[in-house]
Amino acid sequence: MRNFLARWLLNTLALWLVAQLYGGVNFASSSTLGDYLIAGLVLGLANALVRPLLLLFTLPLNLLTLGLFTLVVNALVLLLVAQATALEVEGFGGAFWGALLLSVVSWLLNIIFGDRR
Repeated sequence: MRNFLARWLLNTLALWLVAQLYGGVNFASSSTLGDYLIAGLVLGLANALVRPLLLLFTLPLNLLTLGLFTLVVNALVLLLVAQATALEVEGFGGAFWGALLLSVVSWLLNIIFGDRR
């Protein structure tokens, strides 16, 4: 349970940082802490449930592109999260660069807070 809460808070913090750093990913102007927490939870669930299925279905294409199609899958997951929450993403390009930045920010937060998986 403690790992779940830590992962949830790191996802939320990463989303908030990406929204601050990149203009293509934003939260609605009237967003509250609850909106950020819900978006972090939905992102975690999408990464745990939807992303593996998308990677499995796109495996041949992913092999052909030597894994680069994973960036497209990450963008699709971010778009899905935006549809379900107060997160606003400006098109597929915004989702692509936002997902790339989100990956880097999450990686850095995991290094800072000691979860080095």
